[in-house]
Amino acid sequence: MKNLLKISKIQNLLLQLAIFAATCFFIYNQVFLKNDQPELWALLKSVALKPGYEVTISIVIGLMFCNWFIEAVKWKYLIARIEIISFSYAVQAVFTGVSISTFTPNRVGEYIGRVFFLKNASRIEGILITIVGSMAQLLVTVLLGTIAILIFIPQYIPIMIFSHAYLYYALFILIVLLHTLLLSLFFNLSFLATIKEKILRNGLKRIRKFFRVFAFYHNRELATVLTLSLTRYLIFSSQFFILIRFFGIPISYFDAIVLIALIYFIMTAIPTIALTELGLRGSVSLYFFGFWLSKTNPGTDFFNAGVLAASVFLWMINLGIPAVIGTIFVFRLRFFRKPVNLS
Repeated sequence: MKNLLKISKIQNLLLQLAIFAATCFFIYNQVFLKNDQPELWALLKSVALKPGYEVTISIVIGLMFCNWFIEAVKWKYLIARIEIISFSYAVQAVFTGVSISTFTPNRVGEYIGRVFFLKNASRIEGILITIVGSMAQLLVTVLLGTIAILIFIPQYIPIMIFSHAYLYYALFILIVLLHTLLLSLFFNLSFLATIKEKILRNGLKRIRKFFRVFAFYHNRELATVLTLSLTRYLIFSSQFFILIRFFGIPISYFDAIVLIALIYFIMTAIPTIALTELGLRGSVSLYFFGFWLSKTNPGTDFFNAGVLAASVFLWMINLGIPAVIGTIFVFRLRFFRKPVNLS
């Protein structure tokens, strides 16, 4: 028994070291070894020369901590159904998840980084509960992104309104129906627990029991989770706006938020790894902010560099810094744990 525990500790340490090394490598590779954006790096370096940059960057970094602390509150609130954890422990789990997500597709590493902090609860149930929180965040992104589409079209593609108004009205009805469907599904998550009874037969009884987590939460609790997700969304959207203005793009808050909502909406539909997302986010941002530039023509010579700089800076603050912080807590992950005697 002692030999088995010793082997488990060694395996646990090796996995921790592998995750730590992978996270550090991917972050270093993206931030320091990419040499295809010299103009962008020159603009980023010039930030220190701008008056008041300390205040702006401090505000954006402060909002980053608010963003992830709210996510920690949300996860702690959800996971309490299977295990009570402290706020500080939830923060560590969330930051560790960000670290692991840097080299996993569509940030699925966030689930691993969190559930391996659980001491006794089922990790499969922990993953499913974490997915509930992600669903709430995705729902907010889709709802606001589709609303942004309805605002974007008449502002930047007027031909859809004046020549083919019926297409716009059909799209409006479609989006209203989509919102109704998505909200109905989210506030009736328990139906997933019912459906699995019909889909998964007795032979998969062991798997079926884990789906009970979808019946854990009532509408009021789901509304709380959705509110926390909306708060997070408003925070990182405001961060993007602050950086866009900081880098010299004279766009109003309303116009920026509409375009930012579209950017986040499109990004959710593109499979990606967090690190490759850096370049992709910049390209998508340039595309949508280009509509505003074409319409307003403010004469901003460094428009492209400003949008890219804001995108990169936002990535570095919202994902890069938390990923680095998360590496500190990687060594608290427990991939192998002692069996718990529940008798």
